[in-house]
Amino acid sequence: MRFVIVGAGRVGLRTGRALRESGHEVVFVEVDTKTAGGAREAGFEVIEGDGSLEAILEQVDLASTDVVGALTGDLNDNFATCLIADNYGCRTVMRIDEDYREEIYRQYADAVDEVIYPERLGAIAAKNALLGGNSVAIADIAQHLQLIEFTVTESAPVNGYSLSELELPANARLLAFGKRDGPVGVPDVDDSLEVGDRLVILADFAVLSDVRQLIVGESTTSPALGEV
Repeated sequence: MRFVIVGAGRVGLRTGRALRESGHEVVFVEVDTKTAGGAREAGFEVIEGDGSLEAILEQVDLASTDVVGALTGDLNDNFATCLIADNYGCRTVMRIDEDYREEIYRQYADAVDEVIYPERLGAIAAKNALLGGNSVAIADIAQHLQLIEFTVTESAPVNGYSLSELELPANARLLAFGKRDGPVGVPDVDDSLEVGDRLVILADFAVLSDVRQLIVGESTTSPALGEV
């Protein structure tokens, strides 16, 4: 796929490197000369100019571009970039740094396919590192809700039971289930719970520690996931 990233700063450059490592074509648009130079030194093609202007974006051949990521630190510029890219049929991704602005931008963001928060994504990555391999934070759904994938361990109280026998706290729901090394899908109540099986749970922060103890088998004296 061909990606155009507007903004070659820390977020944009890391994103570009990850895409390139996956075999995709990446072109940057960057207004700051020094920042643009850094992207060129990293081996990227760079168009120097203001990516919120159509005349600049036309230089990257939007007609052959699959996705445009507006990843600068300026919300207004990012939104303008997405509006232009949408007119060319590109999928658009807009960076936004302040959660309270999302509702405002959503009113005008019909042209934006995805809104991302780098700070929030960074927090989830840090949380996963702290939680360890048996609990993976997938997303913060709301202020007090989190989506977590738990892996059944040898010491888990549910080890050996079936899904029909699984009793989660009141504010927790099983959304998906996967056998060890198998795909995750719709839960079947007849499935047995064995070491390595994965359960995707939507739960309130207040009960995450209890859910973790039940599925992973760790003491509830460990820090609550929602507090990480």
